[in-house]
Amino acid sequence: MPKVLVVDDEPNIIRIVQFCLEMEGCTVIGAADGREALDKAESELPDLIILDIMMPRMDGMEVLRQLGYQRATRKIPVIMLTAKTSSWDVAEARQLGVKDYLTKPFDRDRLLTAVRRVLPLPPKAAPKPE
Repeated sequence: MPKVLVVDDEPNIIRIVQFCLEMEGCTVIGAADGREALDKAESELPDLIILDIMMPRMDGMEVLRQLGYQRATRKIPVIMLTAKTSSWDVAEARQLGVKDYLTKPFDRDRLLTAVRRVLPLPPKAAPKPE
């Protein structure tokens, strides 16, 4: 079962993304700020990180840099999910290695498409015949 770390300082965003991903067979871990994200990335070694930019204690761009410095976390793929829409932010995130850059408010299908590009999601169980 794929493990995804969702990092956002808005608890509702974590819950919505968690619901979407759990419906697809993922295990979801939440983090509310950049420092917590780094701690959980190092301890949990998720298969994917979905990361906001604007957060307390450490922003998402610095989290990306720090993940890249650590041998254990440098290869974990990251998808940005943020309200920041400027081309400069997108370019910086891409330069730091993000796999996709999604903006809020986000579309569930677009999020799942981005996740599937990075992570093979388990097939859904077929309904049991009656």
